[in-house]
Amino acid sequence: MNLDEKLKKLEEIITGYGQMIVAFSGGVDSTFLLTFAAKVFAEAGCPDNVAAITATGPQFAADESEYAENLCDKLSISHKKLDASFVLDSIRDNPPDRCYHCKKALFSLMKTRADMVGSVLADGTNLDDLDDYRPGYRAIQELGIASPLKEAGMTKEDIREALAAMDVREASDKARTPAFACLMTRIPFGEEITEEKLRMIYAAEEYLKERGFTQVRVRCHEVSGGSLARIEVEPNEMSELSPAGAAEIDRKIRSLGFSFVTLDLGGYEKGKMNNLPG
Repeated sequence: MNLDEKLKKLEEIITGYGQMIVAFSGGVDSTFLLTFAAKVFAEAGCPDNVAAITATGPQFAADESEYAENLCDKLSISHKKLDASFVLDSIRDNPPDRCYHCKKALFSLMKTRADMVGSVLADGTNLDDLDDYRPGYRAIQELGIASPLKEAGMTKEDIREALAAMDVREASDKARTPAFACLMTRIPFGEEITEEKLRMIYAAEEYLKERGFTQVRVRCHEVSGGSLARIEVEPNEMSELSPAGAAEIDRKIRSLGFSFVTLDLGGYEKGKMNNLPG
Protein backbone atom coordinates (compact mmCIF):
# COMPACT_ATOMS: atom_id res chain seq x y z
CA MET A 1 0.00 0.00 0.00
CA ASN A 2 1.09 3.56 -0.64
CA LEU A 3 0.80 6.24 2.04
CA ASP A 4 -2.61 7.50 0.89
CA GLU A 5 -4.00 3.98 1.09
CA LYS A 6 -2.54 3.49 4.56
CA LEU A 7 -4.06 6.78 5.73
CA LYS A 8 -7.44 5.75 4.35
CA LYS A 9 -7.21 2.46 6.23
CA LEU A 10 -6.16 4.30 9.39
CA GLU A 11 -9.18 6.57 9.08
CA GLU A 12 -11.47 3.55 8.78
CA ILE A 13 -9.90 1.92 11.84
CA ILE A 14 -10.25 5.05 13.97
CA THR A 15 -13.81 5.69 12.83
CA GLY A 16 -14.65 2.13 13.80
CA TYR A 17 -13.62 2.81 17.40
CA GLY A 18 -16.44 5.29 17.92
CA GLN A 19 -14.54 6.85 20.83
CA MET A 20 -10.84 6.68 21.58
CA ILE A 21 -8.26 7.80 24.10
CA VAL A 22 -4.68 8.13 22.88
CA ALA A 23 -1.81 7.21 25.20
CA PHE A 24 0.00 10.42 24.34
CA SER A 25 3.69 10.62 25.19
CA GLY A 26 4.38 13.76 23.19
CA GLY A 27 6.63 11.83 20.80
CA VAL A 28 6.40 11.72 17.01
CA ASP A 29 4.20 8.61 16.69
CA SER A 30 1.57 9.49 19.28
CA THR A 31 1.55 13.11 18.09
CA PHE A 32 0.60 11.95 14.62
CA LEU A 33 -2.00 9.49 15.92
CA LEU A 34 -3.67 12.08 18.13
CA THR A 35 -3.65 14.86 15.52
CA PHE A 36 -4.94 12.55 12.79
CA ALA A 37 -7.66 11.17 15.07
CA ALA A 38 -8.71 14.70 16.02
CA LYS A 39 -9.07 15.53 12.32
CA VAL A 40 -11.08 12.35 11.62
CA PHE A 41 -13.54 12.91 14.46
CA ALA A 42 -13.87 16.65 13.75
CA GLU A 43 -14.76 15.93 10.12
CA ALA A 44 -17.30 13.38 11.35
CA GLY A 45 -18.92 16.05 13.51
CA CYS A 46 -17.90 14.48 16.85
CA PRO A 47 -14.66 16.21 17.94
CA ASP A 48 -15.18 15.24 21.58
CA ASN A 49 -14.84 11.54 20.72
CA VAL A 50 -11.07 11.67 21.06
CA ALA A 51 -9.12 12.40 24.24
CA ALA A 52 -5.54 11.95 25.47
CA ILE A 53 -3.76 10.71 28.56
CA THR A 54 -0.09 11.31 29.34
CA ALA A 55 2.10 9.51 31.87
CA THR A 56 4.38 11.83 33.86
CA GLY A 57 7.17 11.23 36.33
CA PRO A 58 10.98 11.41 36.66
CA GLN A 59 11.42 8.71 33.98
CA PHE A 60 9.83 10.95 31.33
CA ALA A 61 11.29 14.11 29.81
CA ALA A 62 9.52 17.16 31.18
CA ASP A 63 9.58 18.95 27.83
CA GLU A 64 7.75 16.04 26.16
CA SER A 65 5.00 16.19 28.78
CA GLU A 66 4.76 19.96 28.39
CA TYR A 67 4.51 19.58 24.62
CA ALA A 68 1.70 17.04 25.05
CA GLU A 69 -0.25 19.47 27.21
CA ASN A 70 0.25 22.38 24.82
CA LEU A 71 -0.78 20.41 21.74
CA CYS A 72 -3.96 19.18 23.42
CA ASP A 73 -4.77 22.78 24.30
CA LYS A 74 -4.19 23.75 20.67
CA LEU A 75 -6.45 20.96 19.42
CA SER A 76 -9.05 21.53 22.18
CA ILE A 77 -8.69 17.89 23.22
CA SER A 78 -9.47 16.68 26.73
CA HIS A 79 -6.13 15.78 28.32
CA LYS A 80 -5.46 13.93 31.56
CA LYS A 81 -2.11 13.31 33.25
CA LEU A 82 -1.21 10.12 35.08
CA ASP A 83 1.54 10.34 37.69
CA ALA A 84 3.69 7.29 36.93
CA SER A 85 6.26 7.81 39.68
CA PHE A 86 4.88 4.79 41.53
CA VAL A 87 6.17 2.44 38.81
CA LEU A 88 9.80 3.07 39.81
CA ASP A 89 9.36 1.23 43.11
CA SER A 90 8.72 -2.08 41.32
CA ILE A 91 11.50 -1.84 38.71
CA ARG A 92 14.40 -0.17 40.54
CA ASP A 93 16.56 -3.25 39.98
CA ASN A 94 16.17 -2.61 36.24
CA PRO A 95 15.52 -6.12 34.83
CA PRO A 96 15.83 -6.77 31.07
CA ASP A 97 12.02 -6.86 30.83
CA ARG A 98 11.69 -3.58 32.72
CA CYS A 99 9.62 -2.08 29.91
CA TYR A 100 7.10 -4.92 30.15
CA HIS A 101 6.44 -4.30 33.84
CA CYS A 102 6.31 -0.53 33.38
CA LYS A 103 3.90 -0.68 30.43
CA LYS A 104 1.75 -3.29 32.14
CA ALA A 105 1.28 -1.08 35.19
CA LEU A 106 0.70 2.16 33.29
CA PHE A 107 -1.53 0.84 30.54
CA SER A 108 -3.61 -1.17 33.00
CA LEU A 109 -4.57 2.10 34.70
CA MET A 110 -5.08 3.91 31.39
CA LYS A 111 -7.28 1.12 30.05
CA THR A 112 -9.40 1.13 33.20
CA ARG A 113 -10.06 4.83 32.66
CA ALA A 114 -10.86 4.28 28.98
CA ASP A 115 -13.20 1.39 29.75
CA MET A 116 -15.08 3.52 32.28
CA VAL A 117 -16.09 5.97 29.55
CA GLY A 118 -16.54 3.41 26.78
CA SER A 119 -13.48 4.44 24.78
CA VAL A 120 -10.83 2.42 23.00
CA LEU A 121 -7.32 3.01 24.38
CA ALA A 122 -4.80 3.33 21.55
CA ASP A 123 -1.01 3.72 21.48
CA GLY A 124 1.48 4.81 18.84
CA THR A 125 3.11 1.43 18.10
CA ASN A 126 3.94 1.19 14.39
CA LEU A 127 5.20 -1.46 12.01
CA ASP A 128 8.90 -0.66 12.51
CA ASP A 129 8.62 -1.09 16.28
CA LEU A 130 8.22 -4.82 15.81
CA ASP A 131 11.82 -5.06 14.55
CA ASP A 132 13.26 -3.78 17.84
CA TYR A 133 13.57 -5.34 21.29
CA ARG A 134 10.36 -4.09 22.90
CA PRO A 135 9.18 -6.21 25.84
CA GLY A 136 6.65 -3.45 26.51
CA TYR A 137 4.75 -4.46 23.39
CA ARG A 138 3.94 -7.78 25.07
CA ALA A 139 2.09 -5.85 27.77
CA ILE A 140 0.24 -3.89 25.09
CA GLN A 141 -0.92 -7.14 23.49
CA GLU A 142 -1.88 -8.79 26.77
CA LEU A 143 -4.04 -5.82 27.76
CA GLY A 144 -5.72 -5.58 24.36
CA ILE A 145 -4.53 -2.03 23.69
CA ALA A 146 -5.27 -0.90 20.14
CA SER A 147 -2.32 -0.03 17.89
CA PRO A 148 -4.00 1.53 14.84
CA LEU A 149 -0.76 2.73 13.21
CA LYS A 150 0.60 -0.80 13.18
CA GLU A 151 -2.73 -2.18 12.00
CA ALA A 152 -2.75 0.28 9.10
CA GLY A 153 0.75 -0.84 8.11
CA MET A 154 2.39 2.51 8.83
CA THR A 155 6.16 2.75 9.25
CA LYS A 156 8.13 5.47 11.00
CA GLU A 157 8.93 7.03 7.62
CA ASP A 158 5.21 7.05 6.74
CA ILE A 159 4.37 8.70 10.05
CA ARG A 160 6.94 11.47 9.70
CA GLU A 161 5.86 12.17 6.12
CA ALA A 162 2.19 12.31 7.02
CA LEU A 163 2.84 14.37 10.15
CA ALA A 164 4.89 16.93 8.21
CA ALA A 165 1.90 17.47 5.93
CA MET A 166 -0.54 18.17 8.79
CA ASP A 167 -2.11 21.63 8.82
CA VAL A 168 -1.46 22.08 12.55
CA ARG A 169 1.97 23.71 12.79
CA GLU A 170 2.62 22.54 16.35
CA ALA A 171 2.15 18.96 15.12
CA SER A 172 3.84 19.19 11.71
CA ASP A 173 6.97 20.69 13.27
CA LYS A 174 7.26 17.54 15.40
CA ALA A 175 8.02 15.52 12.26
CA ARG A 176 11.49 17.05 12.18
CA THR A 177 12.40 16.29 15.79
CA PRO A 178 14.67 13.36 16.72
CA ALA A 179 13.27 10.16 18.19
CA PHE A 180 13.10 10.04 21.96
CA ALA A 181 12.65 7.30 24.55
CA CYS A 182 11.97 6.93 28.26
CA LEU A 183 14.96 8.10 30.33
CA MET A 184 15.26 4.69 31.97
CA THR A 185 16.64 3.37 28.67
CA ARG A 186 19.87 5.27 29.43
CA ILE A 187 20.66 2.98 32.38
CA PRO A 188 22.09 -0.53 31.73
CA PHE A 189 19.96 -3.48 32.77
CA GLY A 190 20.86 -4.62 36.28
CA GLU A 191 22.00 -1.19 37.45
CA GLU A 192 19.69 0.54 39.91
CA ILE A 193 17.25 3.15 38.63
CA THR A 194 17.08 6.21 40.89
CA GLU A 195 15.35 9.55 40.59
CA GLU A 196 18.76 11.23 40.93
CA LYS A 197 20.20 9.36 37.94
CA LEU A 198 17.14 10.25 35.86
CA ARG A 199 17.49 13.90 36.84
CA MET A 200 21.17 13.94 35.91
CA ILE A 201 20.53 12.26 32.56
CA TYR A 202 17.75 14.65 31.59
CA ALA A 203 19.73 17.74 32.61
CA ALA A 204 22.81 16.56 30.68
CA GLU A 205 20.83 15.82 27.52
CA GLU A 206 19.04 19.18 27.68
CA TYR A 207 22.40 20.93 28.03
CA LEU A 208 23.82 19.14 24.98
CA LYS A 209 20.73 19.99 22.92
CA GLU A 210 21.13 23.62 23.91
CA ARG A 211 24.67 23.44 22.52
CA GLY A 212 23.22 22.44 19.15
CA PHE A 213 23.53 18.66 19.11
CA THR A 214 20.47 17.09 17.48
CA GLN A 215 20.21 13.42 18.40
CA VAL A 216 21.65 12.94 21.89
CA ARG A 217 21.78 10.17 24.47
CA VAL A 218 23.59 10.35 27.80
CA ARG A 219 24.04 6.79 29.07
CA CYS A 220 24.62 6.49 32.81
CA HIS A 221 26.99 3.73 33.99
CA GLU A 222 27.94 2.81 37.54
CA VAL A 223 31.74 2.75 37.89
CA SER A 224 34.20 2.68 40.74
CA GLY A 225 34.18 6.16 42.20
CA GLY A 226 30.72 7.22 41.04
CA SER A 227 28.83 7.37 37.77
CA LEU A 228 30.03 7.76 34.19
CA ALA A 229 28.18 9.71 31.50
CA ARG A 230 28.70 8.08 28.08
CA ILE A 231 27.60 10.58 25.47
CA GLU A 232 26.21 9.47 22.11
CA VAL A 233 25.77 12.05 19.35
CA GLU A 234 25.46 11.74 15.59
CA PRO A 235 28.86 10.84 14.05
CA ASN A 236 28.79 13.92 11.80
CA GLU A 237 28.46 16.14 14.88
CA MET A 238 31.50 14.79 16.71
CA SER A 239 33.73 17.27 14.90
CA GLU A 240 31.99 20.03 16.86
CA LEU A 241 33.67 18.72 20.02
CA SER A 242 36.80 20.87 19.91
CA PRO A 243 39.23 20.51 22.83
CA ALA A 244 37.87 23.71 24.37
CA GLY A 245 34.27 22.64 23.84
CA ALA A 246 34.92 19.18 25.19
CA ALA A 247 36.48 20.62 28.33
CA GLU A 248 33.48 22.88 28.87
CA ILE A 249 31.06 19.97 28.38
CA ASP A 250 33.07 17.86 30.80
CA ARG A 251 32.89 20.54 33.48
CA LYS A 252 29.17 21.14 33.03
CA ILE A 253 28.11 17.50 33.03
CA ARG A 254 30.28 16.68 36.04
CA SER A 255 28.62 19.61 37.83
CA LEU A 256 25.30 17.80 37.34
CA GLY A 257 26.50 14.88 39.46
CA PHE A 258 28.49 12.63 37.12
CA SER A 259 31.98 11.64 38.20
CA PHE A 260 33.33 10.98 34.69
CA VAL A 261 32.32 12.04 31.19
CA THR A 262 33.21 10.20 27.98
CA LEU A 263 32.25 10.26 24.30
CA ASP A 264 31.06 7.08 22.59
CA LEU A 265 33.11 7.03 19.37
CA GLY A 266 30.53 4.79 17.73
CA GLY A 267 28.03 7.63 17.86
CA TYR A 268 24.31 7.50 18.47
CA GLU A 269 22.63 4.18 17.82
CA LYS A 270 19.00 3.35 18.54
CA GLY A 271 18.67 0.62 21.18
CA LYS A 272 22.41 0.43 21.82
CA MET A 273 21.88 -0.42 25.49
CA ASN A 274 20.07 -3.60 24.44
CA ASN A 275 23.32 -4.89 22.91
CA LEU A 276 25.53 -4.61 25.98
CA PRO A 277 27.07 -7.93 27.13
CA GLY A 278 25.72 -9.54 30.25
